[in-house]
Amino acid sequence: MSSDIILIGPIGSGKSTVGSLLATRMGLPQRSMDEYRWNYYREIGYDEELAKHKRETEGFWGIYQYWKPFEAHTVERFLSEHKDCVIDFGAGHSVYEDDFLFQRVQQILMPYANVILLLPAADLNESIQILNERNDYVSDGKLNINEHFVRHPSNYELAKFTVYTKAKTPEETCNEILQLVSATQPHRCIGTK
Repeated sequence: MSSDIILIGPIGSGKSTVGSLLATRMGLPQRSMDEYRWNYYREIGYDEELAKHKRETEGFWGIYQYWKPFEAHTVERFLSEHKDCVIDFGAGHSVYEDDFLFQRVQQILMPYANVILLLPAADLNESIQILNERNDYVSDGKLNINEHFVRHPSNYELAKFTVYTKAKTPEETCNEILQLVSATQPHRCIGTK
C-alpha cells in the first residue's frame, strides 16, 4: 500500500490549504494535480481549439465532458510519477459519469490507503450551501458544477476516509487527517517537522 496522502473533494473544500499543512508537518512535498494537468492532457491529443469551440457552443458542461478522458489519463500518469508526497486532486479528477473511466481511476487508486475526501459537512445540502458561499456562487436555478461534485457518488466510492471541515480550522483538519493516517500506518512516525 502506498503511503501517499491524496486529498479529493469539490472546489473550495480546502484540499490545497490542508495539503500544504500536511506536507509541512510530514516533511513531504505537496503536489497539486491542477498544476500538471495540461501537460498530461497534451500527451493524448488534447485539442485546445476543439476545447475552446466546445466551451463557446456547449458551455462549461460541454468542456467538462470533453475533459473527462484526459482527467483519467492525468490521474494515472500523475500518480505514476509522484511518490512519497501529499497530493491534492483537482475537483474534477475524482468525479466520473462514465463507468469505464470511473473504474479505471478506481483501479489506479486501489493501492492508496489514504484517499481522503474533504467536505464541509455530512449533510450534502449544507455542504453545497457552505461551498457556494466560499465560491461566491449565486444560483441561476441550474445545477452548478460544485453541486454536481458534491452529489455525484464518485468521490464517496473512491475515498477511504471522509473528513468534515465545518467549524474546524485548517490546522484542526490537518491534525484529524494525521491521526487517521497514523492509525492506518502505525509503523510510520508522523509529527511536527
